[in-house]
Amino acid sequence: MIIYLHGFDATSPGNHEKVLQLQFADEDVRFISYSTLHPRHDMQHLLKEVDKQKRYSDDPNPLIVGVGLGGFWAERIAFLTGMKSVVFNPNLWPEENMEGRIDRPEEYRDIKEKCVTEFRKKNRDHCLCVLACHDEVLDTSRIEAEMKPFYPIIWDTTQTHKFKDISHQLKALAEFKTA
Repeated sequence: MIIYLHGFDATSPGNHEKVLQLQFADEDVRFISYSTLHPRHDMQHLLKEVDKQKRYSDDPNPLIVGVGLGGFWAERIAFLTGMKSVVFNPNLWPEENMEGRIDRPEEYRDIKEKCVTEFRKKNRDHCLCVLACHDEVLDTSRIEAEMKPFYPIIWDTTQTHKFKDISHQLKALAEFKTA
């Protein structure tokens, strides 16, 4: 089972395309939507929904995949629920770059500080990070500096922030899921 978490643009047609692409790695792909506007409520909702999906699956290696803001959530929710995650251009600092687009950006800072101390250290090698060389929204070199001490990084030389085509990473994703 793969659980897919969209980025800030929940209604983007690219979400459906990514779900279809992920089905080449695992036939059982589940899309969980969340508001993107209310971080604390989103976290509670995502924890509840992921737990429910895990209970209805017999997959011994479930995986959460997230793009952009969905990557922020995928990494944390996977850690808290004992799953692995694959994150594409994760937005690690939404409290800095989402101001004016969401109601309470400061809640992201609270979530990061109150989650688990040094959670990446405890989550070492349970997340795969895929970054686009041509991300026009986020500073991927800053993301790499934050993530590289804990997780493997794959660089994509053709995609942009929304990662419309994830097909080149599906083999690595499938191998990571079952490793």
